[in-house]
Amino acid sequence: MLRVENLTKNYRAAGKNVCALDAVALAVGPGEFVAVHGPSGCGKTTLLLAAGGLLRPDAGRVAIAGEDPYAFSPEARARFRASRVGFVFQQFHLVPYLTVLDNILAPSLASPAADAPARARELMAHFGLAERAAHVPAELSTGERQRAALARALLNRPALLLADEPTGNLDPASAKVVLVHLAAFAAAGGAVLLVTHDPLAAEYAGRAIKMAGGRLVG
Repeated sequence: MLRVENLTKNYRAAGKNVCALDAVALAVGPGEFVAVHGPSGCGKTTLLLAAGGLLRPDAGRVAIAGEDPYAFSPEARARFRASRVGFVFQQFHLVPYLTVLDNILAPSLASPAADAPARARELMAHFGLAERAAHVPAELSTGERQRAALARALLNRPALLLADEPTGNLDPASAKVVLVHLAAFAAAGGAVLLVTHDPLAAEYAGRAIKMAGGRLVG
């Protein structure tokens, strides 16, 4: 479902060149839950953004279900991401003035589906959010916000989930709920790439890879 080859990304910071990704190669197949763990600043988030078609690398290739998202126009790439990839972030990125229902429905704006409202309500029930449908994010607990973000990621039935520190702001019980759902998604045939600095989160994955200095090292 995901393959990155020779992925390289450099930044300029304080007048110096910083290599965030140094020829990274990685593949995640259907039914796999892969965790990349390492300290802050090692390149994990850059890897996830580049792999998901959100940050163009300086070199290398990304293939999602065999297609290169960077070969598309920005508009076509947004539609491709909305239909193929679900994103879950540490900061949730819920729209503050939208209800839980409308936040979950947000991906349908780029990739419309006739059953989107029914699918959103099904996901709210699955994640214990049915009674929160009309609430805005500020009225939710931290765990509820992350569950809403996970429901949003699943709206369009993606084959690939990309998760960036999804448990970083959660208490242990809420973190376990999210990790169990990610593992269940992979067990049902989906592909999951999780990046985290927490080795405990990596224990839920079928394969854990250490990252340091922009490279996968073990």
